[in-house]
Amino acid sequence: MLSQEDLLAALAAIPVNAPVRADEVTGSTNATAIELAESGSPEWTLVSASHQTEGRGRLGRTWTDVPGEALLCSLVLRPTMPPGRAGLLSLLAGACMAEAIRAAAGRQVTCKWPNDLMLREQKVGGILFESSVADGAIRYVVIGLGVNLAAPADLHGAAGIGDRVGMRELLSAFLVRFAAIYTTEDASFAERVRQSWVPVSATIGQLVRATTSDGREAVGRAVGLDDFGSLLLSTDTGELRVGFGEIEHLRPA
Repeated sequence: MLSQEDLLAALAAIPVNAPVRADEVTGSTNATAIELAESGSPEWTLVSASHQTEGRGRLGRTWTDVPGEALLCSLVLRPTMPPGRAGLLSLLAGACMAEAIRAAAGRQVTCKWPNDLMLREQKVGGILFESSVADGAIRYVVIGLGVNLAAPADLHGAAGIGDRVGMRELLSAFLVRFAAIYTTEDASFAERVRQSWVPVSATIGQLVRATTSDGREAVGRAVGLDDFGSLLLSTDTGELRVGFGEIEHLRPA
């Protein structure tokens, strides 16, 4: 498992000095990070665990891990940006983790919009994005990172990147990539997120079925991202922006 020394060393690679917390077992690293953020913990506060008993995914889903065989971390951020663009941070985290896995483990992991890390058609990890907004401004963002080194047994569609990669090495590789692009007050931030995400995307160019959070469905070809992180679909009736919900990659008939 990652120790506090490992977390401090990973932050030093940026370089940043911020509070860290390494638990052997926790309910959810995101829940812990949110507690710390609410208590005033600064940007780059980093939380890890060897095992989560209440791991969470998007849309109320659960996250299952093999104890000691997954990178489980959450990062507190306090970005200066409009709340509507905060979703770009989730996409950036996914792209940077995909690149970090490629560098540290040699596995050609890709990103499925909006937050899945894929090895071919199997999921090896994901990003959980949570935020707090007050008076039209972001108070904090928590980015949760989950990557399977070994896949949970009997969990359909899951895979691991292999246990030869060191968690500290992988986390450091992620942070170096993320910090290099994380300048949210810069007007070019959205474009730099696109430049990071599109090359490792499993979604761009695919025919997809999008199901929005209110249950509507649309089919189109994924052609890009807008400045808010929404997926752009080219459909028979024109361009469609999908900001929330789920997508399914459709195989050619």
